Amino acid sequence: MRKNLVKNINSTVSKFDDYRMRVLILASGDLWAGAEVMVYQLVCGLKEFDSMEIQVVLFNDGRLAEKLKNNRVDVRILNEAQQSIPILVKKLYTLVKEFSPHIIHSHRYKENLLAWLVTRAMRRIRLVATQHGMPETAGEKQTYKGSLRSGLFFYLLSLGFQKTIVVSQEMRSLLLGKYGFSKKKLEVIHNGILLPPEFEKTVSGSYLVGSAGRLFPVKGYDFFIEVAVKVIRMNEHVQFVIAGDGPEQKRLERMIGDFGLRNQFTLIGHVDDMSGFYGDLDVYVNTSVHEGIPMSVLEAMGHYLPVIVPNVGGFPEIVEDGENGYLVVERDADLFAQKILGLVDSDRRKKMANSARKRVEKNFSRNTMAEKYYQLYGKLFS
Repeated sequence: MRKNLVKNINSTVSKFDDYRMRVLILASGDLWAGAEVMVYQLVCGLKEFDSMEIQVVLFNDGRLAEKLKNNRVDVRILNEAQQSIPILVKKLYTLVKEFSPHIIHSHRYKENLLAWLVTRAMRRIRLVATQHGMPETAGEKQTYKGSLRSGLFFYLLSLGFQKTIVVSQEMRSLLLGKYGFSKKKLEVIHNGILLPPEFEKTVSGSYLVGSAGRLFPVKGYDFFIEVAVKVIRMNEHVQFVIAGDGPEQKRLERMIGDFGLRNQFTLIGHVDDMSGFYGDLDVYVNTSVHEGIPMSVLEAMGHYLPVIVPNVGGFPEIVEDGENGYLVVERDADLFAQKILGLVDSDRRKKMANSARKRVEKNFSRNTMAEKYYQLYGKLFS
């Protein structure tokens, strides 16, 4: 399949000034969160196509830059903290002129705007953006200022970009209905991960329930703590853990203390060895108010973990309820607690764990994601 795909793309790009299709990836790189993980996985997947040349421009020198450089990716850093926006635009313009990409693929709002600005005089460059999620309001009504800003950015995408990629069908429906996108400018490409090697998930006498992500309001970790309270009241041997850091940490620590859970609920902060983290868990839980296609849930499933998630965003496109996890329809702590306690049964847990792994292998691999982006780049020249 890949050989035929490469052949088709090669014939498409042959009308340009050289054989290799050049793609510039534009991202912030300030965090190591879902969008950054997806960018890393995508770039590593695209590197396998010999007919492409990739350059990555980041506005921060952080973990994403380090990991890409370690994989021999051409990375350029324009440190946004050390220069004004006009200088940033000028330097990005210079890089774009030097690399002369056929496509600029940007991620997040500011990067989308800068990509559009620097290509006003270079109309042959096609613009692609990936929308990783919807504006984060943690379930609250968006402010007028926030709503105006989101509307302007989506207006820019709908008119100034050849393609906007969304990571779930649910997001596609929102952009079509609320923000006036045309169907031909929207494409759904699910996120993908590099699967860990197959291994036998052992069942121990303990029962550890975990989650991972930025400690931000939209992740709903205060609700996760409320769920833990319900579970521990019925089974005091269950342990809970969250990997990640962020501005909500102190507030969440106070909640854990106020509920008397310090011996059973731990915030372990940033974790480098996420494979080890997933390997220690028995069940993975996500309590976000909204998500697209979260990389952490895909990673958990790839590590043979059944997942319990709310029935929002792109989750119904990942999880088959009762097969590889549970979709909880209502944001009700008792319902989440029931699902967690139901998986104390090790046989049921193991069956779901194996199903979760197979689900990701079939539908959410890094190679599958990279091939779909590669094919989309080629279509822009047809």
